[in-house]
Amino acid sequence: MSLPWIQLMVAGLLEVVWAITMKYSQGFTKFAPSAVTLFAMILSFWLLAQATKTLPIGTAYAAWVGIGATGAALLGMVLLDEPASLWRIFCLLMIIGGVVGLKLQG
Repeated sequence: MSLPWIQLMVAGLLEVVWAITMKYSQGFTKFAPSAVTLFAMILSFWLLAQATKTLPIGTAYAAWVGIGATGAALLGMVLLDEPASLWRIFCLLMIIGGVVGLKLQG
């Protein structure tokens, strides 16, 4: 796997971190989760920007959002007792399939 794809995957995972810690920050009223959120946001955006030097923006952005949305939804189900219906899981699998399809296309 090439460096831009590794950067993109790490950026997507950091998007999951900032989405979850933003929830724990309670509207940026708690210092530690707020600090983690802001740090993860900045690093995530920077890595996305690095990856887009090489990867097509449409592919990179869709993959970044897909990784972040899927990861945040799964952790929301596990950590935050959000609903884990079969329909939600099916939709998340469709997002993953789309990201894999974009990677395979190019």
